[in-house]
Amino acid sequence: MTEQLQDIVKTITLNASIEKVWERVTDAEQLAGWFMPNNFKPIVGHEFTVQSPFGPSPCKVEQIDAPYFVRFAWDTDGWFVTFELKEIGEQTEFTLTHGGWKEASHIVPKAKIASEAVHKNMDGGWTMIVGRKLKEAVEAE
Repeated sequence: MTEQLQDIVKTITLNASIEKVWERVTDAEQLAGWFMPNNFKPIVGHEFTVQSPFGPSPCKVEQIDAPYFVRFAWDTDGWFVTFELKEIGEQTEFTLTHGGWKEASHIVPKAKIASEAVHKNMDGGWTMIVGRKLKEAVEAE
């Protein structure tokens, strides 16, 4: 039996109100500015597409608790992504979780490589996306 991969979790503190961060992570156009092109709507049950490096990824909104929490299913391999926002004074703590990983040796269908390699690439990608791109998108102005 191979090792089950752990969730990828990235947490940062943003110098912006929770309302501003919520808008950046739930408005499709603004989400595209730091994440990937999409047609997201913050409505439970909404099916949308994210244009990932491996092509279009079907997604579905599973949970919304504005302005604190979003969860969506991502692609067809059991992944989910959550955005969790916590107000800390005039700042917002933002935590992204990318979970639903299978065993390290599981082949991710679209990537055609083992989950372990995809996980490693995505871990680095999320570090850059959340730590730099989201931070810039939220703190600009």
